[in-house]
Amino acid sequence: MSLNKEKELREIAKVVCRDLRKRSTEAEIMFWNVVRNRKYLNRKFYRQHPIFYDVTGKESFFIADFFCFEEKLIIEVDGAIHKYQLTKDEERKTILNLLGLQVIRFTNDEIENNLKQVLEKVKSSFNK
Repeated sequence: MSLNKEKELREIAKVVCRDLRKRSTEAEIMFWNVVRNRKYLNRKFYRQHPIFYDVTGKESFFIADFFCFEEKLIIEVDGAIHKYQLTKDEERKTILNLLGLQVIRFTNDEIENNLKQVLEKVKSSFNK
């Protein structure tokens, strides 16, 4: 892939991430308010962060709802749409696992109604 195409892909990812940040769900905002600025266990989290990959010879990207580079951990916050794209989500998880990243998923409802338990699950997934 030419450098020009790579730059284009990164620009597209940047625009998409910014748009997703503007349209965050209530659950994403709740979670972000707890983990931003190293407030949660001194770990740095990024919100709506692009993860670039090349599995088939063509570079592409996924956007992680939350990403902690230190722990190689992606946290996905699932709304109702994810009930209908289970296969797609599983394929995405497989690719991310191949990149050495761990993926954990929570529903909007879990975060909104039991944030403490969600944070405990996140903590238990950290590398020991």
